[in-house]
Amino acid sequence: MTNKVTVLGSLNVDTTLRVKRMPQPGETLMTENKSSAAGGKGANQAVAAARAGAQTSFIGKVGKDSAGQFMVESLNDDQIDTTGIAVDETVGTGSAFILLDEEGQNSILVYGGSNKRVSKQEVDAAATQIKQADFVISQFETPQIAALEAFKLAKENNVKTILNPAPASQIEPELLQVTDLIIPNETESASLTGIEITDEASMIASAEAFQKMGVKNLIITVGSKGAFFATATEHDFVPAFKVKAVDTTAAGDTFIGALSSQLKPDLSNMATALVFAQRASSITVQRLGAMPSIPTLAEIEAASK
Repeated sequence: MTNKVTVLGSLNVDTTLRVKRMPQPGETLMTENKSSAAGGKGANQAVAAARAGAQTSFIGKVGKDSAGQFMVESLNDDQIDTTGIAVDETVGTGSAFILLDEEGQNSILVYGGSNKRVSKQEVDAAATQIKQADFVISQFETPQIAALEAFKLAKENNVKTILNPAPASQIEPELLQVTDLIIPNETESASLTGIEITDEASMIASAEAFQKMGVKNLIITVGSKGAFFATATEHDFVPAFKVKAVDTTAAGDTFIGALSSQLKPDLSNMATALVFAQRASSITVQRLGAMPSIPTLAEIEAASK
């Protein structure tokens, strides 16, 4: 059965500057290359879900500018339902500036723009997409109040909710109460629980901490090492695939989107879905750019053989 995934999140035009190494404070470096592409955590996750086979819709906001039109067209190219994207008449489309070094590591600066204007109004307008979904996903590049409204509506209609708490931030306690699965990376997890991720014991302790906050299911992504998951019935660590990383931008977003395309709503196939998501992410890091690097279902399946 094809999963139906609704993503509430950010839409950014990414500008990537390639450098030999990251600059020191006060230092000026020449860039090796400059490129622009569609991106934003929300958009990346939606594209990853769609390319991995999910029927995907999007809730967000762009400015009344060419960048906004570009972002909507980019999602349409992947057959994503964009009727839930509103246009802000006063604030421009979001953008991100990415410094990428020769080791494939990046530093990112984000201008929120119209992403920061996503509100209950956009959620209400996309109520049908939420009610008909198997999963609703959100992150923190759009306001938490919008995520809360979307998740409450999802829970009222027995739709599973996935929260990616990135960038790391204080979380509204009520939002955690309506989150079925939370997916932080190791840094974000530590920021939210106060427990540094060092070994399996610390991961299990983190899962227990999130359960006390109201979230029963957890995935912690640990970069090139892999991902830990914990549900009500099991926990395990799934190793990542070893590849040569060229650009880690959108690796985590690919992981989440691909996961949502395969995960059963009862989470009973968590380990299998995690392997699929890890495979998808391993392809992304071997390519340049955010959205352009996200693989299709055919590419993921071919890499799995």
